[in-house]
Amino acid sequence: MALTYLIFDAADDGEGTGSWEAVASVRRADLAAVMAEVDAVLARAQREAPGPRGPLDEGGTWDADTQVHEDCGWTEVRLTLTGPWDWGEALMADFSGL
Repeated sequence: MALTYLIFDAADDGEGTGSWEAVASVRRADLAAVMAEVDAVLARAQREAPGPRGPLDEGGTWDADTQVHEDCGWTEVRLTLTGPWDWGEALMADFSGL
């Protein structure tokens, strides 16, 4: 599945852990489509999880954070994933259609 709204930027900590963040700002009519993409990414991340989900500093192997904010008729959706670099890069490749 290629993503239409969510475009991820990656950051590597140099020690094998990465973070991937996407931000989409849409009108209310497109919010359901963005949230469907968020759900698809989270479902795939869970299916291919490299270990337990949770904060990395509390023993989790990967984690995700979704934030939704409305302002002046626009809704901003921010999805951040953290986890092992190889796992996240493979996950992103699945969604890029490569």
